[in-house]
Amino acid sequence: MSDQLVQELLDAGIHFGQRRSAWDPRMKPYIWGQRNRIHIIDIRQTVRGLLLAKKFITRTVSGGRDVCFVGTKRQAKSSVEQFATEVSMPWVTERWLGGTLTNFRTIRERLGRLVELEKLVESGEIETYSKKMTSQLMREKQKITRNLQGIRDMNKLPGALVIIDTNREKNALREARTLRIPTIALIDTDGNPGDCDIPVPGNDDSMRSIEVIMREFTAAVRDGLAGRTAAAEGEEQAANGQEKTRKRSSRVAFAADTPTETPEVAAVAATETTK
Repeated sequence: MSDQLVQELLDAGIHFGQRRSAWDPRMKPYIWGQRNRIHIIDIRQTVRGLLLAKKFITRTVSGGRDVCFVGTKRQAKSSVEQFATEVSMPWVTERWLGGTLTNFRTIRERLGRLVELEKLVESGEIETYSKKMTSQLMREKQKITRNLQGIRDMNKLPGALVIIDTNREKNALREARTLRIPTIALIDTDGNPGDCDIPVPGNDDSMRSIEVIMREFTAAVRDGLAGRTAAAEGEEQAANGQEKTRKRSSRVAFAADTPTETPEVAAVAATETTK
C-alpha cells in the first residue's frame, strides 16, 4: 500500500476513535493510545485490515459472486450508494429490512411488485384508477423503491457483506452469520471486532474516512471484475479449442471409417472400365 494512501487515511481522520468512556475493551489490540480522552486507532492495524479486506473482495468478485455494501447511517449513505453503483454492486442505505437475506424469496417478490407498479405508471394505466387508489399505489411504489432500489438487480445471495458501523447494522450481521456469508466491516473503537470476519479498524463517523475506505473497496471490486472477465474469456477460448479439436477428431474418424476398395472390387471396376 502506497504512502500516499496512508497519508490520505490520516488526513481523513480515520485514526480518531470514540471517547475513552465509550470504548469496547475487545478493540484494545487495534488501539495505539489516547489523546484528550479520545482513543487513537493504530493506523498499522487499519492498513492491515484494509489489505486483507481488499484481497478477499477481489477473490470473491473474480469468482463470480457479488459483494453487497451496507451503510444506513447518515454519514455513509452517499458514499455507499455512489461507489457501489459505479461498480454495479448491490447496496443498502435505508433501513435494513428484516429477512433481506434470510427471507430472500419474499424480498424478490416485493421487487416483482415494484416492476408491476412501474409498468402501471409507464403505460398510463394507473390514471384509470381512482385518486385514492392512485395515491396508495404511488406511496407503495415510493416505499419499495426507497428500501430496495439498491438490491433490485441482486438475483442471488451475495458472496460477502461490506458494512459501515457494526453497531448500527447488527441485523445485517446477524442474517449474514446465519447464512454463513463472510462479512467485512469498518469498525470504530466502540464496536466488537468479533461481530465480523474481517474488521477494518477506523473512524466510521467521518464522511471523509468512509469515502476513502469505500473507494479502496470498490477498487478491489474492479480488480475482481477484471479477473472475472478474463476468466470468462479464457473459458470461451478453451471451449472453442475443444470444439475445433472435436471437429478434427470427427473428420479423422469419418475418414478412418470410410470403406476402401478390396483388390477384387478394384479388378471388377477396371474390367468394367475397359469394356
